Amino acid sequence: MLLTKFTHSCVRFEKAGAVLVIDPGTFSEVEEALEGADTVLITHVHPDHCDVDRVGAALDAAPGVDVHAPAAVVEALADRVTDTGRLHAVTADTEFTAGPFSVATYGGQHALIHPLIPTVDNVGYVIDGAVFHPGDSFTVPHGLTVPTVLVPLHAPWSKTSEVIDFVVATRATRAFPIHEALLSDTGLQLVEHMVTEFSARYGTEFRHLPARESVELASD
Repeated sequence: MLLTKFTHSCVRFEKAGAVLVIDPGTFSEVEEALEGADTVLITHVHPDHCDVDRVGAALDAAPGVDVHAPAAVVEALADRVTDTGRLHAVTADTEFTAGPFSVATYGGQHALIHPLIPTVDNVGYVIDGAVFHPGDSFTVPHGLTVPTVLVPLHAPWSKTSEVIDFVVATRATRAFPIHEALLSDTGLQLVEHMVTEFSARYGTEFRHLPARESVELASD
């Protein structure tokens, strides 16, 4: 399975001729990531994870694409696509297939930004039992250890100690960064240095993955 990183939280998976994309948001190369896509998974409704205008336009241009996302995302996209039958609401603790990909969902709630800011639904996705995309949450999948975890490096809802604790808790073999668009180059280097150092102490290899770079991963 080929994983390609795009800016911020958008990643693309390719396997057996099928393409699955997670979180094509406003900071990401939406059209490039969605080219040839069969399935789109969205973790939550915030625009840096789902650019509803650009995603809606891409869906209308490619009528065979299915979307799985929390209900709030489905509602937002329903106003922008012609065929709403391709929009599927998902919740945590479910499983489904998307072409050759198996998908399991975890979490359920966005991390707290501030008590005065209401939380929204957030669904993390495990693809083929091999890769975990948590969206905006530090929820750890229960009942399994996922070999590869995508790590939200920086957000209004997190601090670096929590990022490190999340990686340690997953017990993953390897980790790649996501959710880093708000960091300067200097800030990114600093955070990645700390995450790399502490992850290694617990057996996880953290590796910087720039936008548009791909890696091959084993899958079920």
